[in-house]
Amino acid sequence: MVRNSVVEKEELGMKIGFIGLGAMGSAMASNLIKAGHTVTVWNRSPGAAEPLASLGAKVARTPERAAQGDVLHSMLANDRAVREVILDSGLLDAMDRGAVHVNHSTVSVALAKELAQAHAERGLDYLAAPVFGRPDVAAAGKLNIVVAGKAEVLERVRPLLEAMSVGIWPMGEEPERANVVKIAGNFMLGAAIESMAEAAALTRAHGVSAADFLGLMTSTLFATPAYQGYAKLIAEQRFKPAGFALPLGYKDVNLALAAGDAARVPLPFASVLRDSLLETLAAGDEDVDWSALAMVAARRAGLDR
Repeated sequence: MVRNSVVEKEELGMKIGFIGLGAMGSAMASNLIKAGHTVTVWNRSPGAAEPLASLGAKVARTPERAAQGDVLHSMLANDRAVREVILDSGLLDAMDRGAVHVNHSTVSVALAKELAQAHAERGLDYLAAPVFGRPDVAAAGKLNIVVAGKAEVLERVRPLLEAMSVGIWPMGEEPERANVVKIAGNFMLGAAIESMAEAAALTRAHGVSAADFLGLMTSTLFATPAYQGYAKLIAEQRFKPAGFALPLGYKDVNLALAAGDAARVPLPFASVLRDSLLETLAAGDEDVDWSALAMVAARRAGLDR
């Protein structure tokens, strides 16, 4: 007997809150709605909730109202936003004991540990689940999600993560493990962009276009999605709109350096990358993709004259 699909969705669905509706958060929340869950959303700028409301989401007036459910997801920009919205607002005290908070934000290792302790003190389950993928990947439900926390908590929310991803990558029970993996991965992406930016400046100075050089490299030695995607942006000098804004890249490289300091792990290239990102910001380029590191390399080589 074929069951009514609407009834089936209602039986399978969970009551979910989602806080933080930037390009990534909005795309992720939309996939949870499409999977049949009851989703209540909140964002500091209320206008960001309107497209999700049209898909069937409920809109909360406060973050605490969004947290009244089985699972709360959050996708906030940085440590300060997470601290203000999650820790300092009283939101955790408003959640029911036994509820799960799945934090997708890229935060420092130090804050990750603090968050885990704050949840445990209140009888709340906590899962760190930062993601790899740009907004278009999130919209397609093809993120790779790095997770760390109790195995039984992961299993409870696995259907939610699967609705947003093509891969779930457990890293152990200590939540900060997922965050350091995310930080290290973003450092690798930034290093790849910096190397392509400098190499393309070198070939351009000798008369070979960035498109020809990077086209060769990303079709042969570096034929991987990360290199191919960012090489295309560099070759076309298409730095707006930002898929991953340069200030976020700067933030993440600084998180890598802080994590390195805490564990006495030298990261000499991270210091070079931080300075290149800072040089871009100092030039007033705040609303560009971090592939705009290519502009710094070109400027240093005198190619923008």
